[in-house]
Amino acid sequence: MRQRQTGFTLVELAIVLVIIGIIIGAVLKGQDLIQNARAKKFVSKVKSWEVAQWTYFDREGRFAGDYNGNGIIGDDATNASVKADLTSASFINPPYEGTAGSETNTITLGSYQFYVFFGNDGTRNIMVLCKDSACSSTFTTEELTYINSFDTAFDGKADGTDGQVIGAGTPGSVSTSTWIATYTTTPTAKAFSSASAVVYYFDAKR
Repeated sequence: MRQRQTGFTLVELAIVLVIIGIIIGAVLKGQDLIQNARAKKFVSKVKSWEVAQWTYFDREGRFAGDYNGNGIIGDDATNASVKADLTSASFINPPYEGTAGSETNTITLGSYQFYVFFGNDGTRNIMVLCKDSACSSTFTTEELTYINSFDTAFDGKADGTDGQVIGAGTPGSVSTSTWIATYTTTPTAKAFSSASAVVYYFDAKR
C-alpha cells in the first residue's frame, strides 16, 4: 500500500512568507529606530559641548580657550587651551570623555567616534567636529547620518553649504593637547560628503 505524501499547501506557504516578511520588517524598523536614537544622542552630546562653553563664559567672563580675553578662542596659540579651561571648571556633567587626567575631546556612539575642537575662523568663534584627531579624513556614509542630523537640528536642512553648520576642509591648525582648531580665513562651505570637518558657528551667525 502506497504511503500518502503530504506537503505545504499554497495557503500555508503564503502565511509563512507573510510571517517572515513581518519579522524582517520589524528587524529593519528596529535598526532604523536605533540609528535615529543614536543620531539624536549625537546632537545632544554636541549641544552639551556648546553648553559647557557658555557656562564657562558665564563663570569666567570669557570662553574656554580665550586666554587673553579678547573674545576670540585660540588666537593666543602659546597659552590658550580649551582642554585646560574646561577640565578645571569642575562641571558636574562635563562634555568630555575619559577619567580625570585622561580626558578626551571625543563623542563616542557605539563603534563611531568624533572629535570636538573649539577655535576661530580668523574673526569668529567656531566649534569643529571631525572623525579623526587630525581632521583629515572624510566622513563615511554611516557617519554622515549623525552629521546630517546635527545640521538639521540647527539649520533645518542637511547640506553643509549654508547656515551656522557647514562642511569644511582641514583646519590650518589642530591640537589634541589643547582641543583647539583654527582656520586662517573663513572656510569655504562644502557638502558634508566631501568635507573633513564640520564647522559650527555657535557664537555668531556665519
